[in-house]
Amino acid sequence: MNRATVSLIAGVAALAAVAGFASVTEPEASGRDEAKAATQMPVERTSLLCPGPSASDVAETAYTSYTPVTEGADTSGRAELAPAGEESADGSEKGDKEEAKKAVLTPKEPGKPVTGEVSGADAPALIGTAEGGSAPGWTVQQTTEVPAGTGRGLLGANCTAPDTEFWFPGASTAEERTDYVHLTNPDDSAAVVDIELYGKNGTLKSASGEGIKVQPHSTEPVLLSTLIDEPQSDLTVHVRVRSGRVAAAVQALDDKLGGDWLAASADPADSLVLPGIPKDATSVRLVAFAPGDIDADLKVRLASASGLITPAGNETLHVKAGMTAAADLGDLTRGEAGSLVLTPTEKAVPVVAGLRVVRGKGDKQETAFIPATRPVGTRATVADNRSKGSTLSVVAPGDTAEVKVTASAGSEDGTAASKTYKVKGGTTQDIEAPVPSGLKGSYALTVEPVSGGPVHAARTLEISEDGIPMFTVQTLPDDRGMVAVPDAEQDLSVLQK
Repeated sequence: MNRATVSLIAGVAALAAVAGFASVTEPEASGRDEAKAATQMPVERTSLLCPGPSASDVAETAYTSYTPVTEGADTSGRAELAPAGEESADGSEKGDKEEAKKAVLTPKEPGKPVTGEVSGADAPALIGTAEGGSAPGWTVQQTTEVPAGTGRGLLGANCTAPDTEFWFPGASTAEERTDYVHLTNPDDSAAVVDIELYGKNGTLKSASGEGIKVQPHSTEPVLLSTLIDEPQSDLTVHVRVRSGRVAAAVQALDDKLGGDWLAASADPADSLVLPGIPKDATSVRLVAFAPGDIDADLKVRLASASGLITPAGNETLHVKAGMTAAADLGDLTRGEAGSLVLTPTEKAVPVVAGLRVVRGKGDKQETAFIPATRPVGTRATVADNRSKGSTLSVVAPGDTAEVKVTASAGSEDGTAASKTYKVKGGTTQDIEAPVPSGLKGSYALTVEPVSGGPVHAARTLEISEDGIPMFTVQTLPDDRGMVAVPDAEQDLSVLQK
C-alpha cells in the first residue's frame, strides 16, 4: 500500500491543477466561442485528520468511517486511518497485511459504516486517506466518552481536512478551563504555524505562539494558557500556517461544565448560521470576532420551530474590529428546536462566530460547541448515529426548502432508508430521521437538498451518565465530494498564448 501522505499530496496537487486549469481556460472577450460549462465529477483522493482524543485514563473513543454511494465514482477505491507517525506499507501483499494491523479503521466499500475503538489516555492522532470510490463525501466521526475528571462528558469531532487557516471563536484560558489547540501535519515536511489570540480588548501578544513547528506525520497539542499571561474568558483563536498544511481543532475542558471539541468556524462572512441548538439548552453564549479593520453590527435572531424570533435584550451585537465580543443568550430555545442567524444591521462586515451551549443544572451540567457553518450545499453526511440519542436539526434561514435524508446501512446489520422533508423558511426543524430497518451498530445520516433555498444542519448525539446529560453537536457542511472538471471539448487555445 502506498504511503498515505504521498497519496494525499498527489490528490491535492491533482485537484489544484484541475482548479487552475479551469481558471486559465475561461474565455476572454475576444470573439472566441464560449467555453462549455465544467462537469461536476467525484473527487478521486481526499484526506481526513483526527486529533488525539483524550489524556484521560478512563476515556473510551469510538471511530466511525462512512462514504456515501456516489454516482459515477470509481468502485475500486479504499480508505484507511492510521496513527500519526506510523509508516505506511509499500503496497506488497505482506505490507498490506502489516498495515491492516496498524490501521485503526480500514473501510471496505461505500454505503456501509465501519467502526473501531481505542481506550485510555494518549490514544494517537490519526491520519487518513481515501482513494477512488471511497473518497467522495468521506466522513469520520470521533466520539469519546469521559465518565469522570476535568472535561468529563461526551466529546465529538468530525475529523477534518488539512488547510492553512482556521478561526476558533469561543476558546478560553479562564481558570476553570483547559483548552488545547491540536495541530496535525499529514505531509512529508514540517509545517510552521502561528497561533494568534484575540480577547475583548484586541490582540494578545504571544511570542511563544509564533513559528510553532509541527513535524511530518505528527501532532502537536498547544495549551493556550501557556501563550499569554492573564486569563481570558472569551478568546478567538486564529491558526495561520506559514508553510505546509495542518488540521486544527480546539479541545475545551471545563472543571465543572464538562468538555467538548470546538470546531473551526466557517470562513469570515457578513451573514452566518449556527444550527442545531438543543431545545433543552439551559445556557447559550455567543462569541463573535471581526477580523478586519471595520466594526460589525449584527442582527441576532433565533430560527425557531415556528419562525424567526429576536431574543429580548439581545437584539443586536456590536463587534469592534479586531476584538472578541460575547453575549449570554440564556435559555433562548425554551423547549423548541432552534438555530442562530446572524445578519448585518446595515453595513456588511465579515465575522466569525461560535456558540457555547450548556445542558443540565447544578453539578450535572455538560457543554458542547456549535460553530457557524457552511450550507449543506450538494450533500453532507454525519456518522456515528445510534438507535437512541441522535437528533438531526435542519434550518432554512431564507426560503422554504425540501431535503432528502438517507440513513445508511448499520455498521453491523440493517437496511438503508430514505425520507424527504419540507423545512419552512425561517424555521428550524428537529427531524425524526429515518433509521435503518434491522439496525445493529451505528449508522450515518446524509442530507441532500432537493429544492428551495439553502439549508444548514447539525446532529446532536446524547447519552446520560449518572444523571448528567452528556452530549455533543456536529455541524454538516457540504462534503465537497465533487469537483469541477473542464469539458473535454473546451477550447484550449488560450493556453498557447
